[in-house]
This record gives sequence, structure tokens and C-alpha cells, in this order.
Amino acid sequence: MNASDFRRRGKEMVDYVADYLEGIEGRQVYPDVQPGYLRPLIPATAPQEPDTFEDILQDVEKIIMPGVTHWHSPYFFAYFPTASSYPAMLADMLCGAIGCIGFSWAASPACTELETVMMDWLGKMLQLPEAFLAGEAGEGGGVIQAHSSVERAGLIGGVKLKAIPSDGKFAMRASALQEALERDKAAGLIPFFVVATLGTTSCCSFDNLLEVGPICHEEDIWLHVDAAYAGSAFICPEFRHLLNGVEFADSFNFNPHKWLLVNFDCSAMWVKRRTDLTGAFKLDPVYLKHSHQGSGLITDYRHWQLPLGRRFRSLKMWFVFRMYGVKGLQAYIRKHVQLSHEFEAFVLQDPRFEVCAEVTLGLVCFRLKGSDGLNEALLERINSARKIHLVPCRLRGQFVLRFAICSRKVESGHVRLAWEHIQGLAAELLAAEEGKAEIKS
Repeated sequence: MNASDFRRRGKEMVDYVADYLEGIEGRQVYPDVQPGYLRPLIPATAPQEPDTFEDILQDVEKIIMPGVTHWHSPYFFAYFPTASSYPAMLADMLCGAIGCIGFSWAASPACTELETVMMDWLGKMLQLPEAFLAGEAGEGGGVIQAHSSVERAGLIGGVKLKAIPSDGKFAMRASALQEALERDKAAGLIPFFVVATLGTTSCCSFDNLLEVGPICHEEDIWLHVDAAYAGSAFICPEFRHLLNGVEFADSFNFNPHKWLLVNFDCSAMWVKRRTDLTGAFKLDPVYLKHSHQGSGLITDYRHWQLPLGRRFRSLKMWFVFRMYGVKGLQAYIRKHVQLSHEFEAFVLQDPRFEVCAEVTLGLVCFRLKGSDGLNEALLERINSARKIHLVPCRLRGQFVLRFAICSRKVESGHVRLAWEHIQGLAAELLAAEEGKAEIKS
């Protein structure tokens, strides 16, 4: 493919992508395939001679799309959102074209410096304490990190991980943390790291940083704050109070690729003292050294992470922040929160159902009043019908359904249709259960 072909095929691909996203509502949100469906549909080996672009694009529809879960469908209400916006897609194209491997400032100065500035931009949008910003001479700073989980980090690090019991609102409080610390120390263990969560995966609950933070400070324990989903909402003044207490943290992380219209992957982490990271990961073979190392004006991001290379991911942030503006991003967050409260209202109006956790942002946890088995059967009916897609969680041992507002294209009408669909399936299920009971009696 030469430049002329690329111009033509690139326009065709942009049209395909735009048509896909514009028409995504008409696609079945969850695929109807079985494990191993794809292998029989493609050759066992790569082609010896080139295939045509037309054939490849036809196979995307024929082979790939039947096995795609359409995360950006307005009928996708599972997990948490994954961000999608046209500005971010355009930035990804440019990132691929530049194709730098940004392990150091010298490897591509713009790649390093734009990331540092974008992380400061985002930190200021969140009103993070000044200590987390790089600025021109700060000790802190941010980095676009890998997307992983606390549990996996514990496995990789070879450390024992302990869950702290939560209160009635599913939040970690000072008393429970203090009790766990004393018990561990009495057992000869050395507590050194606490993770507080703002917006838990199960129910979007918030640990109490104003209680937990001082304990970590007094005990000289590193406090990491994980706000993977909820962090995006903190750019809105009305939700910023949920971040109060972050001043006690040593590090803070959230995922703009979840709810801030920056396409996957873009996981943002800040530290108050970047030397805590660079001191742990620093390796300087001769072939990676350059004349500007240690100048204090720049950072080499290879010292912030386990991998060596990194993509030019800050371009996505730059494009999105400039083309939406802070006000546009705030409006997007507020719309999703409003839609979640609309769904919550539907649930509360139906006496057969109950809301299982406080609705703060874009997630509603709900269930049919009754047994776990009844709710498992309801979820099975919902996902088997493939009109909408949900996933469950467990709260206080109960099986609970999660309804997360996810798609950039979702509107009130989609939420209403989803609820009516759930109601209809619940009515069928309850009628069937009632019929079984009558037969037994």
C-alpha cells in the first residue's frame, strides 16, 4: 500500500467506522457465538500472496463483527463505560503514523513533554493538590500507566493482600483499617501499603479518605487512591467533594479511558514524589543515555514503569481536551449521571424491585425482591435475549444486577426501553415461578 492507496483506503475506513458507530444501535449488542467460532472461518495459515483491501473489509463484517460485543451501543449497560470519541480516534491515527517509542525524552521530545503537560492539565481539572503536579520545578507529576488491577499488582509483587471490611455504605472506615493494621502487626506482618477506592467496581461506593488518610500518615504507610471509574466525575464541581482527603495520598489513579472520552488505553496516575518511582525502576544502559538526563527540566518515562517503550498516548488527551473543552466534558458526565437517576426512579416505582446501593454517579445496583436464584434467572433471560447487556455483582452476599450508563450515544429513550424490557422479562419469570409453585402445591 503506497501513500495514494492509503489516502483512498483511509477515507473508506473512516466512512466504515463512522457508519459502524452511527448504526451501532441496530446491531445486536451481545454476540450469539460459541467459543472457537472464529477459527473455522479463517485459513489455518497466513496467505502467501496479498489479499485485497476489499476482501479484508468484507471479512470484518462476515467474520469479526458477529463475534463483537458492542461496548458503544446505547443498549450496553455492563461493567463500566469505555470511552469513545472521534477526536481520540483521530489522535490515535496520528499516534500510529508518528510511531515513536517514547522511552526517553531524546527518543521523541514531544512525546515526553506533551504527556507531562497533559497530566498537569488533567490534574488541574480535578483540582489535585499542587504536590501532584510536575509544573516547571515540582517534585510530583503524572504518567499514563498500564491498565491493571490492585489484586493483580499484589500477585506480581508477591505481597499478601487483605480486604478491609466495609460499613453499611460499602466504604472503608478508620476503625476497620486500624483494627486490621493492629492485628497484622501483632502477627508479625509489616503493613506498608493501603489502597482506598473511590467508586468501587461492584457498586460505586467511596472509601472515607478523610478518616483513612490520617491513619496512613501516622503509620507511615503509602496510601494509593484508586478512582478508576469515578475519577472522571471529579472535574465537575458538584462531585469534587468525593475526592476530599486526596491530600493524604501518596499516589492517585483514574482511567480517562472509562468516562472522559479518551479511547482505551489511558490510565492516569500521579505521585507526590516521582523519585519514589524512578528510583525503583531506573536502569541506564549506555545506548539509552542522552545529554539532557538529570537536567530537572524533563523526565524519562521509562523510569516510571515496568515496560521500556510507550506510545504517544497523550495526543488523545490533547485532542479531546481541546475539542470538547472542560465544559463539554462536564456536560457529558452530568448527562450520564442524570440518566442513572432516571433508571433508579424506574426501579423505585416498581414494588417488585429494590435498589441495593446509593446511586451517586452512573451506576444503579438493583434486584428483584426474592432469592439469588430468581435474580440469576432474570439476568440469564436478559442476556440471552441480547437486546441489552448487563453484568452482576455481589453485595453483602446477595446476587445483584448492575445497570451502568456507558455509551456516548445513550439517551433517556434507551434507558426507558431497557427498563421496559427488564420489566417484561421479570413478569414472565415471576409468572413461571408462580406456575411452578401452583403445580407443587
